[in-house]
Amino acid sequence: MLASLRSGHTLAVYFALRFIASILGLFLLAAVLIFIFDALELLRRASDQDGASLARIGAISLLRVPQLMEQVLPFAVLFGAIAAFLGLSRKLELVVARAAGVSVWQFTAPALIVGIGIGIGAVLLYNPLAVALRTQSDELASGLFGREQNFLLQTTGDIWLRQDGKDGESVLHAKQILNSGERLLGVTLFTFDRQGSFVERIEASEATLGEKIWRLSDATVYSTEGDPQTYESYTVSTYLTPTEVRESIAAPESIGFWDLPRVIELSQRAGLPAYRYSLQYQTLLARPALLAAMVLIAACVSLRVSRMGGIGRLILGGILAGFVLYVLSELGKDLGGAGIVPPFIAAWAPGVFGVLMGITILLHLEDG
Repeated sequence: MLASLRSGHTLAVYFALRFIASILGLFLLAAVLIFIFDALELLRRASDQDGASLARIGAISLLRVPQLMEQVLPFAVLFGAIAAFLGLSRKLELVVARAAGVSVWQFTAPALIVGIGIGIGAVLLYNPLAVALRTQSDELASGLFGREQNFLLQTTGDIWLRQDGKDGESVLHAKQILNSGERLLGVTLFTFDRQGSFVERIEASEATLGEKIWRLSDATVYSTEGDPQTYESYTVSTYLTPTEVRESIAAPESIGFWDLPRVIELSQRAGLPAYRYSLQYQTLLARPALLAAMVLIAACVSLRVSRMGGIGRLILGGILAGFVLYVLSELGKDLGGAGIVPPFIAAWAPGVFGVLMGITILLHLEDG
């Protein structure tokens, strides 16, 4: 019996190492391809900008890749698990294991453990590191891309923000955000007095949020009373707090896993909706379940291949199933981010559905 346990443990470790190598290989291959295409695109956009160099563009892209790869991770696990299962099946290792009495659950368990382990590591370690590197990338890219620098933003476009202050209302436009919205680049401000009349337009290279003020650097002020005036430093009043600015314009993806609970708490205390940040937090927590679902989909494909053939058609079916699951997770994000569906349900439903679907198919294939 002891020998049987040892052999079972050895087989499980062998399977797990095969899955790790396959998933890691695909992940690194995708990272290299994304880096090449991203660097070429950035180089094209910055080719006519002062200060652009191959080394700087390469560093910007390299620092961006880890966060971009977070979107690729589920597919890397899916394709890596399919490749590992197919490799075991083609070499008849799964056939021999099953002939020796190893059930589908026993050779799927190592893959599930690997998938869940990767998901936990991606949430606890990889995500905070990717966010920190992306922040460094934005810092390095600040001012380099001119009017196209929003290509590097963690938001979907230029920023527009209406605010109030002791001197009156103002409308703020910025082309790039840093530090979760507390630092803005490429800033234009339109200020109004208490009666709502236009006062001045201010263009500045940078704006930093202080205590009830925006500190503007290299500002040019255009008013109706005279010629434009240039100031090294200029201030505009605001009642916005860092929490309100972050909730208004900062992307949830720009905040690391360990910082999200504090941001959610601050937003709720300020009376602001925290749907987007709660959804991002729950999505990260649910990532191990999503990766487990991808592994189960791969197992369904491999089991049928070992029995029935038709490799190409079944692999395509597994890929389509993984793609549908990913689309469902993105749809859940949209609904949860808008507050239509509770963030917990929007984040966890795709992964739980995928796991249940995979278990059901494996039960049907294994036990009829």
